[in-house]
Amino acid sequence: MKYAAFLEKKEFSKTELLASAWGTLVEDPPVEGVPTLPAPPMLMFDRITEVSHAGSQGRIVAEQDVNLDAWFFQCHFRSDPVQPGCLGVDAIWQLLGFYAAVRGAKGAGRALGSKEIEFSGQIRPHNKVVRYVVNVRRFSTLAESGVSIAIGSGEVLVDGESIYAVKDAKVGIFTGIRYETYPHPTKNSQGGIIRSEANP
Repeated sequence: MKYAAFLEKKEFSKTELLASAWGTLVEDPPVEGVPTLPAPPMLMFDRITEVSHAGSQGRIVAEQDVNLDAWFFQCHFRSDPVQPGCLGVDAIWQLLGFYAAVRGAKGAGRALGSKEIEFSGQIRPHNKVVRYVVNVRRFSTLAESGVSIAIGSGEVLVDGESIYAVKDAKVGIFTGIRYETYPHPTKNSQGGIIRSEANP
């Protein structure tokens, strides 16, 4: 799809989410690039059902179909299968990064943290649907560096029951940090403090 259409979309199918992970969703991306989702098995949802915004605030909602043979049920734990809570938190970060992309952020996304995280339930192999709801309280792009920041609080529900709460999760979108030549070593092949292209 064209970049202009991407910026206007309000929901995304599984095919479109996979295309985002492969970097093929937008056929005319800006020079700095469109932030992408992780590919399976780390992609934590099957569809995005809502993207909305008003000024610097907004909302993004996604759903994940629970699969009996999902990779994490095979190892976490062998005698007590449960979806790791950290993957639910990662889903909130993934959604914040994708929200930033739809709002026009350019570059590559990185999770920057969160405040309180509370778990009051669990996801088991015979559940049906996980719903991730993120209310974005602030999205902004810093003019001097081009870095975009999205901050929002997320709720994770399984079959309609609220089981996780993540307060003030934060994601940054940075230019010039993408490592596209893996496994070959280049300037971005080692980690450390994140420095955007405009602010090395």
